[in-house]
Amino acid sequence: MDAMANPFAASLLLATAAWAAPAAAAGAAPAGTCPALLQHTFARLQDEKPQSLCQYSGRVLLVVNTASFCGFTPQYEGLEKLHARYRERGLVVLGFPSNDFQQESGSNKEIADFCENTFGVKFPMFAKTAVRGSDANPLFRELAAQTGRAPLWNFYKYLVSREGKVVAAYSSMTKPDDADLVRAIEQQLGKR
Repeated sequence: MDAMANPFAASLLLATAAWAAPAAAAGAAPAGTCPALLQHTFARLQDEKPQSLCQYSGRVLLVVNTASFCGFTPQYEGLEKLHARYRERGLVVLGFPSNDFQQESGSNKEIADFCENTFGVKFPMFAKTAVRGSDANPLFRELAAQTGRAPLWNFYKYLVSREGKVVAAYSSMTKPDDADLVRAIEQQLGKR
């Protein structure tokens, strides 16, 4: 049946298109396109409201386990600069505070306040979680499975392609402005 020959069908098509346009414009992934790696929901650090990682489908991700009382904690500043520099091109830094190395003892509110007040962190941060071992959250279990490596310490980084595949892992020693890391991010951002 030709939708244009039937006025009701044509109206329905137009209404559906108008309803779907705002979701597409907001960067929401079309139904069924969320990679398996991102099919998880975590509580947002600031208010503990559930957030689906599918909202980051089609973006390049730098997933980082973080801590407030670590020698690498100043990397928050560099991660925020990286996020701000490449956000418009599709990079999202995702922070997951963890006490797996006994350097993140605060509550989610204390961690959120520390990150914002000390380093001006604006990139998405999630509630404190385990990132290694049998208690690791499902995202970090999958990141470890894809790379063969769980985080060795705080500020371990996983670079994830727009298709939801881990393309590289970086040690805590790799600073956010490291030339190899930046080059790999730019390479992923250049792929469509």
